[in-house]
Amino acid sequence: MSQTARVIWDDALITYDFGHGHPLAPVRVELTMALARELGVLEKVEVAGCVPATDDELALVHKRDYIEAVKRVSANGVPDLSIGLGTPDNPAFAGVHEASALITGASLAAARAVFDGTAEHAVNVAGGLHHAMANLASGFCVYNDPAVAIAWLLAQGVDKIAYVDVDVHHGDGVQALFYDDPRVLTISLHEGPRTLFPGTGFPEETGADGSAVNVALPAGCGDSGWLRAFDAVVPPLLREFRPDILVTQHGCDSHALDPLAHLMLSLDGQRTAYEALHRLAHETAGGRWLATGGGGYELVQVVPRAWTHLIAELSGHPVDPATPTPEAWRQFARDRTGEAPPLTMTDGRNPEFRDLSGGYDPADPIDRAVMATRNAVFPLHGLDPMP
Repeated sequence: MSQTARVIWDDALITYDFGHGHPLAPVRVELTMALARELGVLEKVEVAGCVPATDDELALVHKRDYIEAVKRVSANGVPDLSIGLGTPDNPAFAGVHEASALITGASLAAARAVFDGTAEHAVNVAGGLHHAMANLASGFCVYNDPAVAIAWLLAQGVDKIAYVDVDVHHGDGVQALFYDDPRVLTISLHEGPRTLFPGTGFPEETGADGSAVNVALPAGCGDSGWLRAFDAVVPPLLREFRPDILVTQHGCDSHALDPLAHLMLSLDGQRTAYEALHRLAHETAGGRWLATGGGGYELVQVVPRAWTHLIAELSGHPVDPATPTPEAWRQFARDRTGEAPPLTMTDGRNPEFRDLSGGYDPADPIDRAVMATRNAVFPLHGLDPMP
């Protein structure tokens, strides 16, 4: 197996643009790639291009009539509310099919690289559009690129795939598309559905014999609680499931500064999660790791640094958190957004957590969330839900 890491990129990926004022602004990935370039992170990976996903590839998870309807909207920009295009979350725009298909093609290029061994790890930071359903655009997502990549890998004969989603929003589209498929283990850690879109992701949603796993965390959860929950659920399940490939979605909207959600993670807590997933890819999936971006709406302070850390982690050459952000990048960020950029690659936190081995506190809402998940799914995997 190659020891390389591959970043899939094409400048046209920023054409996935819902317009001025929309939270999912493409400048966030533009600033990410610029920061990774200025820090020398891209020198330690292979950067490769991509082509749009074909209709047949999209149809691995999406309905053919939905694809055709998206194409009609794409041709003229006229909304079609029957497929979810033309809403505030998903405005219609000319070229939406082409832009969405290219993002999906980038995730497919990453999947191919990992599958055929030309790269051990691969990432598409523009991807992670995990809310799209088989026949409906939802939550800023038109085509579900992680699900298409997973379906493509299954079609190539991959036996088992684990999908871990650390976006603050429940990975509802990926879960729904594989809910009854025991070959795909979906694990989502997210803010609880009673306080955040999409209103799903309860621990009782367990899929086929525990193939869906949901950790619904309370608003206000920070680094130590989030990492405690991750450690209590994700490693045991991945070690038992032993996937052939690990697919991860890295929405960084769990950050305290994110304007759309209510978790309180720091950049350093998110980076700690990336390190943990990297270790688990090697421990449980033979090192085969496909990563995507996802949500993240603090466009200057959070997303570029978070995903630059992600790329660096995939490369095996993590960036020292104390590293200053390059002045050339700061000026670029100011020119593109008018905002004052961050000065270093850290929030100045040193995330620590207590694991569950010392017992759990039933009065702690985070521990209650963890135990609700473990009680719902661990027995279905032959695991003891008790610490």
